[in-house]
Amino acid sequence: LSAYFCFLMTALGVTAGAHRLWSHRSYKAKLPLRIFLAAANSMAFQNDIYEWSRDHRVHHKYSETDADPHNARRGFFFSHIGWLFVRKHRDVIEKGRKLDFTDLLDDPVVRFQRKYYKSSVVLMCFVIPTFVPWYLWGESLWNAYFLASILRYTISLNVTWLVNSAAHMYGNRPYDKYINPRQNTLVTLGAIGEGFHNYHHTFPFDYSASELGLKFNPTTWFIDFMFWLGLVTDRKQAPKEMIQARKERTGDGSA
Repeated sequence: LSAYFCFLMTALGVTAGAHRLWSHRSYKAKLPLRIFLAAANSMAFQNDIYEWSRDHRVHHKYSETDADPHNARRGFFFSHIGWLFVRKHRDVIEKGRKLDFTDLLDDPVVRFQRKYYKSSVVLMCFVIPTFVPWYLWGESLWNAYFLASILRYTISLNVTWLVNSAAHMYGNRPYDKYINPRQNTLVTLGAIGEGFHNYHHTFPFDYSASELGLKFNPTTWFIDFMFWLGLVTDRKQAPKEMIQARKERTGDGSA
């Protein structure tokens, strides 16, 4: 349970934080929530918010080209993990320089996390998940470290990477059949709502990253709960009419 709680916190730091808040600005979050999401993002240990958001914006702008940091046209392995083992294609660097990221560094939470990223990762990703079970209920440090820290970290990394690989290769395309990203149920389950990828690339500004309704999207539920608490404002959504029109115009007819 402790490891799974850390996994959920890790996931929210990426999905609700680096992805939907900072990369896409699909909603606004007040300071206490931004601090929580930044801490959770450090627990995820997937590069700091600025770097993660920068790469993700480039990915959306130049999806499935040489300027895409994890171009799925280069194969499953490359888009899943291989892109981290090699130097970035020169197009990623050159075209990425043309995008504006000043809004990210205008946020003091992003600047603080970036400045103290290494120490925050050690604390959030490794020390706290190991120390809390040992101190509170007598778990051995060995079990706490390898389950709540290392195993949880490994699983969370691969779940995130599946959005870049599997969700760009396997599934249907009810919103836009002319782009690679797909609707992938298994990725949705693992990545707490990030597998509605054909929708997300069609309507990247939508805070839910999926059609609202009876959809499994814990990240959206979290954002909605924070809205109820008054910590979230200005949630952006694609109108139903726009969604339906896009389905009829470019969808593959699967939904």
